[in-house]
Amino acid sequence: MRGEPGRRVVVTGLGAVSGIGIGAAEFLAGLRAGKSAAGPITAFDTEGFDRSTACEVKDFEPDRWIRNLDVRTLGRASRFSVAAARMAVADAGFAESKSALRDIPCLISVGTTDGESRDLDHLVEEEVDLGPERMDPTLARRVPAGRLSSAIAQEFGLTRAEAVTLPTACAAGNYAIGYGFDAIRAGDVDLALCGGADALCRKTFTGFYRLGTIAPERCQPFDKDRKGILTGEGAGILVLESLESALARGARIYAEVLGYGLNCDADHPVAPNQDSVARCMRLALDNAHVKPEEVDFISAHGTGTKANDITEARAIRQVFGDAAPPRTVSIKSMIGHSMGAAGALASIACALALTEGFIPPTINHQETDPECGLDCVPNQAVDADLKVVQNNGLAFGGNNAVVIFGKSRADWS
Repeated sequence: MRGEPGRRVVVTGLGAVSGIGIGAAEFLAGLRAGKSAAGPITAFDTEGFDRSTACEVKDFEPDRWIRNLDVRTLGRASRFSVAAARMAVADAGFAESKSALRDIPCLISVGTTDGESRDLDHLVEEEVDLGPERMDPTLARRVPAGRLSSAIAQEFGLTRAEAVTLPTACAAGNYAIGYGFDAIRAGDVDLALCGGADALCRKTFTGFYRLGTIAPERCQPFDKDRKGILTGEGAGILVLESLESALARGARIYAEVLGYGLNCDADHPVAPNQDSVARCMRLALDNAHVKPEEVDFISAHGTGTKANDITEARAIRQVFGDAAPPRTVSIKSMIGHSMGAAGALASIACALALTEGFIPPTINHQETDPECGLDCVPNQAVDADLKVVQNNGLAFGGNNAVVIFGKSRADWS
């Protein structure tokens, strides 16, 4: 559906918690350098698994970012979410006090795959080892997935906020941004904190392991010899507001959200559907009033599995043509598959790419799979004058979400 006229929506703040950098500046440096977060799993015991590499967030100090909540009451994913929100709000130029945003009509939308499944893992372990009567009630209180968004409202003392957690798996970060885009555009709220968060957990690692999709050491999207995903973790939160609001307060504008597309084909639990993925991209382009030839690069879902990469590449060529589709990269080669955070962190990468004039690389690349047939910017970032970029998010069950971003314009100010 083509979007109705409304307020223009811009990105004015970025908060990133990732395996290659915490904070927008470190995340940007990691993207430019083609840094890898891959390493041995420390989050849980990997005995019995013959593959035990993931992309964890190291040196995360929640007390540095979480000022008003008791960190002990938050699970790891909620800590990521609140910390990323704190970074994004500060980056957008709002005051640090708890009351700075209190009375602003606000939306908080956070996407996730697992919620606080890491705590659920621990609760199950305690029940097995100690019995249900000795399970830790503190962990049980941290489990509800709604905490990923409601904790942000509590941290900032927001009194006029709608807090929503969207569980659309690997596309959830993009879903959350689309929800925020609609709310700002329609004038329902003045500010939206949107993104996604997930923490590494045994449940999801084991699920992908049993599907045979965990890579042994590294993630190699679109490579001929790719062997699967590496699970990851983190959070990305973006501050969205109307263009008028951003200009009125003299905010730095990273990018404009031009539009988005969503669909759910429900074709298969785990296998993407090419026609449906192509249809979602067309929905996003149409909503954004962007022609395919105007897209300068695509941040692909790019998981590194055989099925996803071929299907996504074919869908891209279906929409953009076989001759010269846009350069298409996957930052999952660096940060792993951070589940509900994936689309949000990739959206932050898109905003930084537009602002800084570069395309991040697809690392670990040796030879492009001819069945993919894309320029995936192998191993090294490239400078580029970008005006429009596309971010793909594809999830289990055929939940697809694509967001289109445009470059901030000097003549706005």
